[in-house]
Amino acid sequence: MRIHPSILSADFGRFADELESIRSADAAHVDVMDNHFVPNLTFGLPVVARLNELSPIPLDVHLMISDADQHAPKYAELGVDSVTFHLEACRDPLALARRLHRIGSKAAVAIKPATPVSELAELVTEVDMILIMTVEPGFGGQQLIEQTLQKVGSARDLIRSRDVSVGLQVDGGVTESNIGKLAELGADVFVAGTAVFSGEDRAERISALRDEALSHSHQ
Repeated sequence: MRIHPSILSADFGRFADELESIRSADAAHVDVMDNHFVPNLTFGLPVVARLNELSPIPLDVHLMISDADQHAPKYAELGVDSVTFHLEACRDPLALARRLHRIGSKAAVAIKPATPVSELAELVTEVDMILIMTVEPGFGGQQLIEQTLQKVGSARDLIRSRDVSVGLQVDGGVTESNIGKLAELGADVFVAGTAVFSGEDRAERISALRDEALSHSHQ
């Protein structure tokens, strides 16, 4: 059960301290948004490069940007641990996943709430992780959309059907009160922003989320 705090909820003026405060997490989730694919603008290549130098834990970079085929490899070349691109922003997801692997990054694919899990069928054996968005991407602090829960179960079924070791990440409105349910459905990587950064003791928050997920997991 991996916890990836989203630094979208961190204090942008104190990134070094904020990253240090989540050292006990498994990775830092970095939301890159271009104000085109989603209605928000966050970080670009220079900031992610600097975050990768500062961070005591691996970076899990989630690209919510258009034309992922062209831009995603540039993030992999920074030496981050993992690059997630959106299926909806990609012309040739198979080629892109393979290219990210060749560069030396893990490759992950994300789908928005309206995109069916069945569209990932061809990709599941080519990626390291699938990300199910449980909110409409663009802003932190949203409430989880209940209707997306069944997709988490469907994605776990798809992974099991291919007998591959692929992480199943959920992102959007993850809290201590719903992480158990998400773990029951088969998720094993959890992005939590507000649920971690709104507390003074981030290590305690991370530990509470991880324990709650572990207590409900069947894997």
